Amino acid sequence: MVRMASGANTDPDDPRRALRRASRERRHALPAAERIAAANALAARLLALPFAPRAGYAAGYWAMDGEIALHAWQLGLPRAVHYCLPVLDDDDTLRFAPWRPGEPLVENRFGIPEPDVDASTRLRPDQLDFVVVPLVAFDARGQRLGMGGGWYDRSFAFRRAQAATPRLVGAAFAVQQAAAIPTAPWDVPLDAVCTETETFLVNP
Repeated sequence: MVRMASGANTDPDDPRRALRRASRERRHALPAAERIAAANALAARLLALPFAPRAGYAAGYWAMDGEIALHAWQLGLPRAVHYCLPVLDDDDTLRFAPWRPGEPLVENRFGIPEPDVDASTRLRPDQLDFVVVPLVAFDARGQRLGMGGGWYDRSFAFRRAQAATPRLVGAAFAVQQAAAIPTAPWDVPLDAVCTETETFLVNP
């Protein structure tokens, strides 16, 4: 059972529902060759950001449901950067665990692979330096529409108090851009959104 963010709108007439459906259909329709090329182009844009990490902990995600892949970005990170994947915590927020290709993974309750590590080794969101955030749709202002579970908004709620780190960057295919995303009080702002064709700097 998916737990919604506190205050999340579950109204079936919520305009966000229609946006999610349309954006997911567009990204699922992209052919495989286009997806691979887009992932490589996205990696170059993420690595070229003015605040791209040079050291510390950078988190990505395991691409599911047609999301744009991050493998090329992970492989291009500087050696001093530790790549992490999110792990669902018992308090309905995310923790993060360093991970390298070939290291063990286990599926969480939503079927998403997570690093198979002891809870004591997981990092809190405020211990990260840079996070690439998955999204379903976005707009040019950097507003993000997620899957509706609220995991990232809960985990990085402290960023709404003008905390400088970690930097949060949305990643998506260009076809996922919307004219405008309806905002909600619990939304956590992004610093940028990168697609395979464009970089939107919101808080450079």
